Amino acid sequence: MISTADPTDPWLRKAQTFPRLSEEMIARLSAYGSEETASERQLLFRRGDRAVDFFVVIEGEVRVYADHPLVGRRHLFNYGAGQFSGEQILFTDRPALLSGECSAGTRFIRVPHRRFRAMLTGESDIGETIMRAFVLRRAGLLRHQSGGVLLIGHRDSAQLLGLERFLVRNLYPVEVLDATDQERASAVLGTLDMTEEDLPVAVTQDREAIRGATNAVIADRLGLFEPPEADTVHDVAIVGGGPAGLAAAVYAASEGLKTVVIEALAPGGQAGTSSRIENYLGFPTGISGQALAGRAHMQAQKFGARICVSRPVEALDCDTAPYGLALSDGRTIRAWSVVIATGARYRKLDLPEYDRFEGHGIRYAATALEADLCVQQPVFVVGGGNSAGQAAVFLAQSAQHVHMLVRGEIAATMSDYLVQRIRNSHHITLHEHSEVTALQGESRLERVGWIDRKAGMEHLTPASHLFVMIGASPNTGWLKGCVALDRSGFVQTGAGYAPAEETSPHATSHAGIFAVGDVRSASVKRVASAVGEGAVVVAAVHRYLAGHRPSS
Repeated sequence: MISTADPTDPWLRKAQTFPRLSEEMIARLSAYGSEETASERQLLFRRGDRAVDFFVVIEGEVRVYADHPLVGRRHLFNYGAGQFSGEQILFTDRPALLSGECSAGTRFIRVPHRRFRAMLTGESDIGETIMRAFVLRRAGLLRHQSGGVLLIGHRDSAQLLGLERFLVRNLYPVEVLDATDQERASAVLGTLDMTEEDLPVAVTQDREAIRGATNAVIADRLGLFEPPEADTVHDVAIVGGGPAGLAAAVYAASEGLKTVVIEALAPGGQAGTSSRIENYLGFPTGISGQALAGRAHMQAQKFGARICVSRPVEALDCDTAPYGLALSDGRTIRAWSVVIATGARYRKLDLPEYDRFEGHGIRYAATALEADLCVQQPVFVVGGGNSAGQAAVFLAQSAQHVHMLVRGEIAATMSDYLVQRIRNSHHITLHEHSEVTALQGESRLERVGWIDRKAGMEHLTPASHLFVMIGASPNTGWLKGCVALDRSGFVQTGAGYAPAEETSPHATSHAGIFAVGDVRSASVKRVASAVGEGAVVVAAVHRYLAGHRPSS
C-alpha cells in the first residue's frame, strides 16, 4: 500500500476508499452475477481490457498492479474479503488502467459489465458506497500518478501544459518528466530512441512514444475517446460538457433518454478550471471546478449517458430529421433533438505581441497546474468577475505576489466575500481603474506594463504570468444559421424567437433545438443557474420528442 503522512490522501481514507460490504449486502449483489472459485492463479482484469467486470471478494484477496513505462509493474493495493474491485472506468467502455489477479482458492462474485448499472440502480444503498469509493480511487490514481501516461518535455512549454491539462481535466493520471533535468531526461529519451528535438512526447504504459501529440491523438491512443455508436439515432445530443450540459445529461439519461454528450476538451467547461467555487449550494467549504465536474461526469455516465471528448462539433445539419452533427474527425452523430450548451471561449487582450506570449506566460485558467508554475513568482490577474477573484485568492497561496488589475470598481462586478478576501490579503495588491498596456520578455513573459487611469501613472512591473479573465465570447460559429443569434453571437431563446407552439424559455428559433447556460442570450452567468437550466430543459425535450420521434 502506498503510504503518506497527508490525511487528505485517498489511499489513507480506507473506510471510504476500500470499504467492506456486509454479508447481507454481498448476498444481494450475488443476484446480479455468479459466485466463482479460482482453481489456480487467475488474472481477473487486465490493463487495456475494455468493459471489465465487477468483482466482490468473499474469501482470499485480489492484488492490484499498475504498469509504468520506466519502472515496469508495481503493486498498489489489495482487495480483501468483503471489498470490491473497480473505479470509474466501469461506467465506460474505456480501457482499464490497472490489472488484478488472485491466487488459487480465492472466492468471489463476478458481476458482468453489462449488469453493473442495473446493480447500482437496484441496490441504491450499496451503489452509494461504490460510487464514493470509485471517486476516491480515481482521485488516488491522479494524486499518485499511477496507471497513466508519462509526459516528457519542458515544464513551461505551452504544448506540454496543454496536454497535461487535457489529461488531468479528463481525470487521467499523468506524470511529467521535466526536460530541464537534463541528465535524467536524456537517459530516458535514449532508451526510447528519441532526442530533445522530439519533445514534448507522451509515453504510454506499453512504452509507446507519441511525438507531437494533439488532444485528439492522445485521446485515441489512450482510449479516452469513445466513438458514437454506429447507426444509432440518439434521443438527444448535448453539445458541450460544462455545468449546463452535464446537468442536462444527468436528467435526460436518468429519465430514459438515449443521450450523448459531445465535448471538445473535457467535462466542466470554464467552471472546470475554477480553483474553488465557494458559493455553490450544498458545499459550505467550497469545491474545485474540477471536482464538481468530475462528480457530474460520473453521475451522467452512471445513468448511461455517452460522453465523447476531444472532438468538437463543426456543423449542425438542421434541415434533416433526425438532425446531423458533424464532428471534426468526419463522423456524424444523429439525434432527434439537440441541446446547445457550448458556453463561451476566453476573450483576449488587444495588445502588441500578445500572441507571442500565449502559452509562454499568458494563461486563462488558474488550477493546480498553473499554480505550480507560479511558485514564488510575481503574477498579474486581469478581470473583475468572480473567476478573476477566485484565481487571485488561489494564486496568492503560492505566488510571490499577485497584482490584480480591474478597469472599474471591483465591488460592482464581484461577490462580496471575494472582494473582502482580496482587500484583506497581504499577498494581493488591487489596482482599480487600471489596465495592461504592454507585455515584455525574451522567450517568455518577464514584465507587464500597465496604467492607473485614475492617477494617470504608468508602471512596468516584473511578472512571470498574466492571467486574463475578462469574460468570454459565445461558441456558436458551428451553428451556421440554424438558430437566431443576438448581435454578440449568443443564442436567442424563448418568447419572440421560439416556434409558437413551444413554451420553453430555452427553445431556440428552430423546433427541437434548445440552448442552456452561458451560450444563451441574457442568461445569468453562474454555475448554479447553468445547472438549473440544464435540468429544466429536459422537460421541453420530452415534450418535443413525444410529437416528433417515431415510436420504437
